[in-house]
Amino acid sequence: MTIKDIQEEIVREFSFLEEWMDKYEHIIELGKELPKIDDAHKVNENLIKGCQSRVWLHAERNPDSTLRFSADSDAIITKGLVAMVIRVLDGQNAAEIAQTDLTFVKDIGLNEHLSPTRSNGLVSMINRMKLYGVQHAATR
Repeated sequence: MTIKDIQEEIVREFSFLEEWMDKYEHIIELGKELPKIDDAHKVNENLIKGCQSRVWLHAERNPDSTLRFSADSDAIITKGLVAMVIRVLDGQNAAEIAQTDLTFVKDIGLNEHLSPTRSNGLVSMINRMKLYGVQHAATR
C-alpha cells in the first residue's frame, strides 16, 4: 500500500468514531498493538526531543531503500500516536518518506484535539521520521 492509501485507511477508521473519547480509545488500542522495540534501541540518541513523555524511535534501511521503524513510549496515547505514524511510513521508500505530507493528522482532527505538548511531540516524531527518510535516501 502507498503512503496515501494507508492515510486514507486511517481516516476511514476514525470516521466511524463520532466521539473523541472513542477516538482516544482507538489510539490507545493502536499503541497496544505496536510491536515491542528492541531494548538495545532504547538509548538516548533514539529519544525524540520535544515530547513531554519519553519516546524512542529507531529506523533501519533495507537494501531496497525502504525503512523499517520501531518505537516505544512510556505514555499510552503517545505510543498510539507513534504507532499510527509508523503504520503509515513503515516499509515505505526513504525518499517518499522524506517528501510526504502526513495529511491524516489534520483529516482526523488530531491537531485540534491534542494538547499542545502532545501535538508538539507528534510533530517531533514526524519530523524525525522524515529526517531518517532524508538521511537514508541520500545513502545509496
